[in-house]
Amino acid sequence: MITGTSPISMDGEDQKPSLESPLISQEAVSHSRNGAKREEILGEVKKQLKLAGPLMSVNVLLYSLQVGMGSALDTFCGQSFGAKQYHMLGVHKQRAMVVLLLVSIPVAFIWNNTGHILASLGQDPEISAEAGLYAHFMIPSIFAFALLQCHIRFLQAQNNVVPMMITTGFTTLLHTLTCWMLVFKSGLGNKGAALANAISYWINVLLLAIYVRISPSCKKTWTGFSKEALHDVLKFLKLAIPSAIMQCLQVWSFEMMVLLSGLLPNPKLETSVLSISFNIYAILYMIFIGISGATSIRVSNELGAGRTQAALLAVYVALFMVAIEGILVATALILGRNFWGYSYSSEEKVVNYVGEMMFLLAGSHFIDGIQSVLSGMVRGSGKQKIGALVNLGAYYLAGIPSGALLAFVYHIGLKGFWTGIIVSLFLQALFLAIIILCTNWEKEAKKATDRVYDSMVPVNAISSS
Repeated sequence: MITGTSPISMDGEDQKPSLESPLISQEAVSHSRNGAKREEILGEVKKQLKLAGPLMSVNVLLYSLQVGMGSALDTFCGQSFGAKQYHMLGVHKQRAMVVLLLVSIPVAFIWNNTGHILASLGQDPEISAEAGLYAHFMIPSIFAFALLQCHIRFLQAQNNVVPMMITTGFTTLLHTLTCWMLVFKSGLGNKGAALANAISYWINVLLLAIYVRISPSCKKTWTGFSKEALHDVLKFLKLAIPSAIMQCLQVWSFEMMVLLSGLLPNPKLETSVLSISFNIYAILYMIFIGISGATSIRVSNELGAGRTQAALLAVYVALFMVAIEGILVATALILGRNFWGYSYSSEEKVVNYVGEMMFLLAGSHFIDGIQSVLSGMVRGSGKQKIGALVNLGAYYLAGIPSGALLAFVYHIGLKGFWTGIIVSLFLQALFLAIIILCTNWEKEAKKATDRVYDSMVPVNAISSS
């Protein structure tokens, strides 16, 4: 019998370490599992971002190029309408249709090769093939979307917006039935969804085209197809390209924030909250899109007519409206901050984080309203080149770097990124306001008149059908 010593195990080793080792082992295993889980989540986020990144880029490129280049019509059509050169609206629309359809060709080529592109980037072959197949069936929608933008801006330049509302509403209702048939009844799945989008776009385009052709309200602005549309394409591009750049620079900055959020310490939580925040923000931004478009058209109409004071009044009224709207929405966001998250998630961490983000969303929404009106005035007056430079400086030289600094260096996370966006919006609004205040608007009215008449060619050079 052995006394005065620690119990000895059967193999002669001290049992004390053997009693503690399971505890140490469990902690080590638990720590190892948690680390592995984090690595697994981070790895999955990176995989999805690698897949989503190219797809988002293609879609954003399509939207930004076609909507951006199409916004040049806000200047050309709006100023022509104000100058009462009504037939030029149809000419400008045709010219834009030619340009945007040509732009759509390389985009269609990219979409047609999406599967190969993703596979070459190291994506899973099956996912690449499925994404490529979906993109392939979406190709018809590229050209329809280009034509749709031209028709929309042609009509809104002459303050004829009710038909767009009716045709879009009808198409949306029909889209539900189309999706049900192509996605579920036909068994096409994702391919059916892509075809449904394309069909809906084309239906909307055809309805607007028929309206333009037969409506008495478009009798003066649409006089048939004309070779005049093929003249001065370079002048159109000089305004259309800066318009696209101006749009792209702003939209890409938000997409960059999405990609960078995947590098944060808790990517699952950060990307979830970012997605919810973007959804809320995007819904609210629809208000500003309408007001910004209205500002652009009102300014271009009045400058085309030579009424500079009326153009400035339109801007002041729009600024007043967005300021009131911004205050009301910001108040609703802040007061309801503890409830917004439940619309998307039941996880307390997510809901609480979304509630904290509402303060930043409220501030950015208010400032965004101001810049959207000022951007509308820039488009209406044909100052897209200056607008593109302002966006470049505000977002890429100040906003994004400051957001990344706050997120990664000061470890503020998503709040840091969103603070960077607020910095961008503030500087964008500030610079645009300074430019507008320093502008000689009598000269701008003269430029608008020159732009309208310089785009016209002699009657004997026109061949209409």
